[in-house]
Amino acid sequence: MPYVNIKITRDGATAEQKAALIKGVTDLLVQVLDKNPATTVVVIDEVETDNWGIGGLSVTERRARPPG
Repeated sequence: MPYVNIKITRDGATAEQKAALIKGVTDLLVQVLDKNPATTVVVIDEVETDNWGIGGLSVTERRARPPG
């Protein structure tokens, strides 16, 4: 029973996009590893940008900075 956890920032992924991720990951596991789609679990966790850090800054802070 494969379990896949996708983490994305909570900033606008639509229900349709999330459904496409779930289907796409499930289909990939079926195609590549011959896994049963009925027992393949895909979980999408949406993380607030204040709680996701890169290079010592939160995503919120990084996005607020001017480019360059």
